[in-house]
Amino acid sequence: MKLVLTVIDGCKPSMLERAIATGRAPALAAIVERGAYVDDLVAAFPSVTPVCAASIATGVGPDRHHIPSMNWYSRAEGRYVEYGSSFGASRRFGITRQLTDTVYNMNGHHLSRDVRTVFELLDDADLRTAGTTYLMYRGRHEHQVARDTVLARAAGTLLRHPVMGPRELFYADVFASRRTPCRSQLGLPGVRDKHSGCVAEYLVREDLFDFLLLSLPDNDTHSHRHGPHAQVESIAEADRQIVRMMEAGGGVDAFLDEHAMIVMADHSHTSVESVVRLHDVFEDRDVLAPTTLNADDAEIALCPAQRAGMVYALREEGRGALVPRIVRTARAVDGIDLVMWRTSSGEGAIASGDRELRFAPGSDAVDRRGERWSFEGDLDVLGARLEDGRLLSPAYPDALGRVWSALTTPTAGDVLLSAGPGYEFADWGGMAHVGGGSHGSLHAGDSLGVLAWCGTGAATRDAREEWALRDVLPMVAEHFEV
Repeated sequence: MKLVLTVIDGCKPSMLERAIATGRAPALAAIVERGAYVDDLVAAFPSVTPVCAASIATGVGPDRHHIPSMNWYSRAEGRYVEYGSSFGASRRFGITRQLTDTVYNMNGHHLSRDVRTVFELLDDADLRTAGTTYLMYRGRHEHQVARDTVLARAAGTLLRHPVMGPRELFYADVFASRRTPCRSQLGLPGVRDKHSGCVAEYLVREDLFDFLLLSLPDNDTHSHRHGPHAQVESIAEADRQIVRMMEAGGGVDAFLDEHAMIVMADHSHTSVESVVRLHDVFEDRDVLAPTTLNADDAEIALCPAQRAGMVYALREEGRGALVPRIVRTARAVDGIDLVMWRTSSGEGAIASGDRELRFAPGSDAVDRRGERWSFEGDLDVLGARLEDGRLLSPAYPDALGRVWSALTTPTAGDVLLSAGPGYEFADWGGMAHVGGGSHGSLHAGDSLGVLAWCGTGAATRDAREEWALRDVLPMVAEHFEV
């Protein structure tokens, strides 16, 4: 049976449920009715799209796939990496550099070669893979830059090199393995879902895949602009594109008889009311500029990423003294909920104000994922508690596992930050989503998304006590017996 993995960017469970209840998401309702539904799928941390997309595509956390955030500092290259936080941020770092990092380097260089993507896994099994525009597309088939439209030729002046992707790749108007009537206006928000729906319709009609990753990203943009409680409209639009695909296969029921479906979010959204500007927080430090022209004098690199942030200590000499000073400064700031770092002994540390918790893999307690941890300090930092040897942290799901993965990512900063409810870190372009929605933090509000499946996978959600992004690739692999 063919399988379609659909990612609705930022889909909030309560909003999906409202869309289904009001009759605005008939395709999603049919999938939930036929199969299983999870309303608390745990995102990666930071819960920003590049990190989460990499975890979905590889089935591992950032400690293994090495994508640490939306904006980060490459120690190997001595420069910032920016994946498109905002147009203003892209301009600060250079549009060409940002596009190169996002389109080429993320998959070609930044994503670890020690892990296989879902496309590589299935390509190696000689299955017919396909994907619409998605940050993680690495596969075994070469694709040249498209030249068949004016917009594609314009993009080709900046993006000239081939990429390795699934057998059928449709990435904005930049890469297209076949001529179709589908156009994305180079991936403009509001057009991207329609482009994906058009491509999916074409692929179904022409019988061109065994596995399709159908990316529907416009819900995220809509939520950033209008807030998470406005998602019903954008979820309904995503559903229309799923229906469009299903109609090409004979309608909802006929399609689901022939295709297994997995539908998921990469993260969720919470409302933004206030801004934290990291440049103001660390105004007494020499901060590396986007141009890196002050690299010889800079002490730190600042990497805001919506409701998450990272600080890198740039000087090897004195690092042991500088990191604790960064931590002390961050702990005193209103709007910074959690400050995280590695201690000199290698433990993980999480602080909130005067409270602090230190932890490492060990044997004191087991979490809902079945991982064991040793810790000392104040569990109230995470609103966590122990019950019969089990560590429960509902306000920060899979807290120790996600923080440990983030802290042990080779490309991560020395100090990680998670914003408090209602706060967002302004990006390098000065952009924040005040009055709208955002994500990135460790908090449940940002981190718990949706997962539904039918025609594949476990009979019920009870197969796992706690579901996470990295559980999806094994579902796909099991479906195809690879």
